[in-house]
Amino acid sequence: MRTQVLIVAVVMALTATACGTDGSGALVVDDADSVAADYEYLIPAGTGDRIEAGELVEILPAQLDVNVGEVIRIVNEDSRGHFVGIFYVGVGETVTQRFASPGEFQGACSVHPSGELTLTVHE
Repeated sequence: MRTQVLIVAVVMALTATACGTDGSGALVVDDADSVAADYEYLIPAGTGDRIEAGELVEILPAQLDVNVGEVIRIVNEDSRGHFVGIFYVGVGETVTQRFASPGEFQGACSVHPSGELTLTVHE
């Protein structure tokens, strides 16, 4: 339960930051579709059903390495939301994130067989 609360807090903090800019270009741009993504992942329709049926689904790697300034986009076409590391991608939503500083982030991942994703942002 504590882990879930922590994940939700991180997601909320990222979402709050993503709604605007702080002058540093730190996060998501308002018109995410206008930004080219360095890494793009699609969660297709039926993914949740496949997981529920016991299929091992691997849409993202368990370890993702990106560089400061690069952009990741995750598109969810499934009928249910998914945790993807530090992101929660709701039904029909797209998350677009530009990374402004180095760090390592870990979180649950419902679209990888390990159930976890580690995202490392390099300088």
